[in-house]
Amino acid sequence: MQLNRRSLLKLTAASAAAGAIGLPASAQAIDELVIAYNVNLPSWDPTTGPSAVNPTIQGLYQSVFDQFILQQPDLKPAPGLLTEWGWNDDRTQVWMTVREGVTWHDGSPFTADDVAWSLARAADPATGNPINFIWGTLANHRVEGNKVIADVKSFDPTIFKWMYFLTGYVLPKAYYEKVGAEGFEAAPIGTGPYMVEKFERNAFVRLKANESYWGGAPEFKTVTIKFVTDAAARVAEVESGSSHVTLEMPYEEYDRLKGTLNGAAAPISDIGMIFLNDIEVMTDPNVRKAAALAIDKQAIIDRLLSGYGVKIDTLQTPEYDAYDASITVPYDEAGAIAALAASGFGPDNPVKFKIQTTKGFKPKDYEMVQAIVGLWRKVGIEAEIEVYEIAKHYELRAADTLAPAAFYNWGNSVGDPTTSTGFAMFGPSPHSVWDGEDLIGMIGPLWGEADEAKRIEGWKAVDKYIAENALVIPLLQYVQPILSAKGVTVTPHASGALLPHLMKRA
Repeated sequence: MQLNRRSLLKLTAASAAAGAIGLPASAQAIDELVIAYNVNLPSWDPTTGPSAVNPTIQGLYQSVFDQFILQQPDLKPAPGLLTEWGWNDDRTQVWMTVREGVTWHDGSPFTADDVAWSLARAADPATGNPINFIWGTLANHRVEGNKVIADVKSFDPTIFKWMYFLTGYVLPKAYYEKVGAEGFEAAPIGTGPYMVEKFERNAFVRLKANESYWGGAPEFKTVTIKFVTDAAARVAEVESGSSHVTLEMPYEEYDRLKGTLNGAAAPISDIGMIFLNDIEVMTDPNVRKAAALAIDKQAIIDRLLSGYGVKIDTLQTPEYDAYDASITVPYDEAGAIAALAASGFGPDNPVKFKIQTTKGFKPKDYEMVQAIVGLWRKVGIEAEIEVYEIAKHYELRAADTLAPAAFYNWGNSVGDPTTSTGFAMFGPSPHSVWDGEDLIGMIGPLWGEADEAKRIEGWKAVDKYIAENALVIPLLQYVQPILSAKGVTVTPHASGALLPHLMKRA
């Protein structure tokens, strides 16, 4: 069956009709798994452009492409396309053993050359990899049998963690060089559990099982992922039976449906936060501190998220390596008023700025910002809300043109402080909008710190400084809600990636 917009709409209508006459799709044998996904897929290259660092898209990429190292649902690394890896004794080289017997989706053999080429391509600034400054710490990639060796230009203690994180994907050297970037976008191939059968931008992607997948063929042989960015529409999809699986719906809807459908809700590695850009009023520390003190995070979690969330005061969750429970930013309305008063602001003379947010991308994202704006108004902050798509956030952040405040969800599935506080707050990073020289000076030496205990303590000191000076406003660790038809069992992944190859028939 070839899907297009018209046939997809007919399929949706037919599924809804089946539910209406007492034959819900969730109770039937499922030949084609249908997933209502919460974000569009802008590009099929998982290593270049803004979409490559969008945590929510990684589940789509991981369905088609393999990463260098496999990350298990509990976030622990495991052998993948690389079966072993490490440094030499003096850490001047890295070595990797490449899995044998793997094939690309076009039937051609996967080799160590693909690994060496993918790493060298990621390290080349001309390719546009947004994590180039990490991959660029390795050079002179070469193949020795089924091993890849690379020289360490500058030591990065997290290099192997990146091999199962953002942009850490292996692409096909011969195929890519043959078809080029445009050809690859039109017909992407990987070594992953699914192959792309049909893709209609802003509508859906249809995947076909890779029966020769090295990790075992997936149970569902055909998967259609519909891009449904509106949360209410995703709820309607699973409730009607039009889709079998969806995620990131309002928690009250999750609670309402988790009895009639299968429900899973567990903390994931994503956090909700407010970027503060060092422009306009945010250069005033009193304004920043007031904005942080005025937010009752626990009340927002309890009232808007039905208690599904973990309050945080740094960019680390309790599962991250550098979490420090002693760093706290209390809810203090009186303290916020006093801080604003010190700069001449108050309810009768409010400080004004814009805050940007998505709407429906994460559960209650817009409503949370509305609540925060209401709390701010009480102390003397008048914030104007601007709604944008997540792709616009990446565009503005990369250009360092975000508004003075911008709500965002930060993914850090490897749990390292470098990949949370580091990239979010280090001025030269393309993912940061805070450019303070003091913070740059604190963070700079930690990138290559070889003493692990010293490195983690250094990041805790950075987090304390950030909290004391209100350079960012962490809000909560997310709990991800997933609903699925009774005929489908979903294995949640703590990274937040929704992976169809981990789904089974109930």
